[in-house]
Amino acid sequence: MAVHDNYFSADYAEAREKFNRGAAGCGLRVEAYVHPEKGPKGEELAVEVARFGAEDAAKLMIVQSATHGVEGFCGSGIQVGLLQDGAFMKHARGVAVLFVHAINPYGFAWLSRTTHENVDLNRNFADFARPLPENPGYEELKDQIAPKSWTPQAIEASTKALNDYATKNGAMALQAALSIGQYRHADGIFYGGKEPTWSRKVLETIVGKHGRQAKKVALIDLHTGLGPYGYGEAICVVPPSDPAFARARAWYGDSVTSPEGGTSTSAAVRNHMGEGYAKMLEQAELTTVALEYGTYTVPEIMMALRADNWLRFHGDKESTQGKDIKKAIRRAFYPDKDDWRELVWYRGRQVVRQGLTALSAA
Repeated sequence: MAVHDNYFSADYAEAREKFNRGAAGCGLRVEAYVHPEKGPKGEELAVEVARFGAEDAAKLMIVQSATHGVEGFCGSGIQVGLLQDGAFMKHARGVAVLFVHAINPYGFAWLSRTTHENVDLNRNFADFARPLPENPGYEELKDQIAPKSWTPQAIEASTKALNDYATKNGAMALQAALSIGQYRHADGIFYGGKEPTWSRKVLETIVGKHGRQAKKVALIDLHTGLGPYGYGEAICVVPPSDPAFARARAWYGDSVTSPEGGTSTSAAVRNHMGEGYAKMLEQAELTTVALEYGTYTVPEIMMALRADNWLRFHGDKESTQGKDIKKAIRRAFYPDKDDWRELVWYRGRQVVRQGLTALSAA
């Protein structure tokens, strides 16, 4: 077994235990924000936070996992690796480091991309007192995206409709219709919600406590699902004209991409985590990247998401079909293979080192 294999976990409970043990090994205290619901085995769920460095540090790096629940297998593994390896500490000269573990613990534990409210947390940072954005593509395809039946015939018919849309409008148009976010259908995918989620409120509390002194902040939000197998794409979620994009490229290299600039595997989404942090840290110069690790093809990922959505509202988790769907979504966002974990770990460590080095010198 490779050393990095020890950083990754088989389920949420193991990941939580490893994170706590890793933080203790670095002499860090862990704060827990307990979730109102339980995990599949009745276990407690919680967002946990460990901080390295001075409380009044003007420079802060935040490393966050499980924005999209089931993607936490990857993000937690990187966080645990950083804590067990400990090398990040020597690069954090004058920089505090905040580990936010499992910001969506429900999705992590229950193998879902969404929160317990069925909300995509990365679309939930809207001002819900103002008009919410429309998604005409999703409206056109909603009955095919989230059909009420998941038989082979229904899957074939709905998939054909989605493919026909892509043929007519382009593959990225279909990806945008599916993934930029929608605010009308609470039983659909990429639903942004009608109010702030529990996880958003907890994050606002955490950032309010730990980020208020910071003048320069680097956020690394860990994700999986898009791009080539094992490759960690550093996605900067601002337009290329924004000074934060130039800063991200200077820190992390010319491979940094921009959805707004059309260079990313991701569509330009709305009301995302980066926008949320920008509002929470108005006093700070913020440099955000979403480190997105590729797994399998976009059609495979979307099929797994659509199946899991059907299971949540119409299926039986304990049935053979339900268990197969859960296995498929876990695989889609966490290829449980040594070669993938090795790529993930080394890239994650690299990006954190780059960010800390740059932030220390800023």
